[in-house]
Amino acid sequence: MKEPHLILGVGELLWDMLPEGMRLGGAPANFAVMAGRLGNHTAILSRIGRDELGRKAVERLDPLPADTSFIEVDPAHETGRVTVGFEGGQPHYTIQEPVAWDFLELTDRWVQLAERADAICFGSLAQRSAQSRQTIQTLVAESSASCVRIFDVNLRAPFYTSEAIQESLELATVLKMNDNEAPELLELLGMPALPDLPAQAASAPVPLQLTVERRGLIRRGADWLLEEFPSLQMVAVTRGASGSLLVTRDEWHVHPGFPVRVADTIGAGDAFAAAMTHYLLRGADLPTLNEAGNRWGAWMASQSGAMPQLPDPVRAVIDAAIEG
Repeated sequence: MKEPHLILGVGELLWDMLPEGMRLGGAPANFAVMAGRLGNHTAILSRIGRDELGRKAVERLDPLPADTSFIEVDPAHETGRVTVGFEGGQPHYTIQEPVAWDFLELTDRWVQLAERADAICFGSLAQRSAQSRQTIQTLVAESSASCVRIFDVNLRAPFYTSEAIQESLELATVLKMNDNEAPELLELLGMPALPDLPAQAASAPVPLQLTVERRGLIRRGADWLLEEFPSLQMVAVTRGASGSLLVTRDEWHVHPGFPVRVADTIGAGDAFAAAMTHYLLRGADLPTLNEAGNRWGAWMASQSGAMPQLPDPVRAVIDAAIEG
């Protein structure tokens, strides 16, 4: 039997402090758990404090299919927390700093793991500190030439710079972002100006002509990124309930998405990235990658939190729908 693929999630591990209670998250951890649920061997490469929240994080992760043995423990800094509040129904975030994941340490164990990895996912938020940025970029650079390197953008002001974005794209083979991040990222990188389009809320109805025009502009942006960054092989743009767009140098594919009753959108993009990566490692075509990402992203949006229970029958139904 073929060995499962080795997939790494590198960066922040944190607690979302919501009005209704705490939920464990952090995009790389969400990604690793979902990729593990799809049958891969996954590991979370992050850093927690020697505190109660750090202990609870490991307890929460232990029953889930992601290796926690590579998580570092920081003796001086606290486990990461994000306070989530709501104003007029819209969430706003207070991301604590400095915290343990701002001090990721490049160890021999991490490097040896990266050298064996089939895929590695990293983002922009964990690169807000100089130390973690250096660790993440060095680690990604140490992965093999065949490794799928997913740069999953997470633009949380003020925790990103054009320099960090550019350096990450020079390492990545896949870029994933949402369509509200796309215009800002392209502007940061100095793409020739595109016409302004209003931000698109995931739940808001959008006139068809605007949707088509926006998609065309974002596709032009994806083409420009593929020209500017030779290592990039694919750009994935998620569009909330409106699906997603995948672009390579040779082809592109649009998926309309799936209507679901949304519990919350926490982790939906990470589930999309994990499913896309799972099928990409198996040589799937763009329609299958899009189908997988949207089905698992929609399922995650229908659940509460980023690491909900996944009953075997539910997984079997979704797998069959993707592969059928």
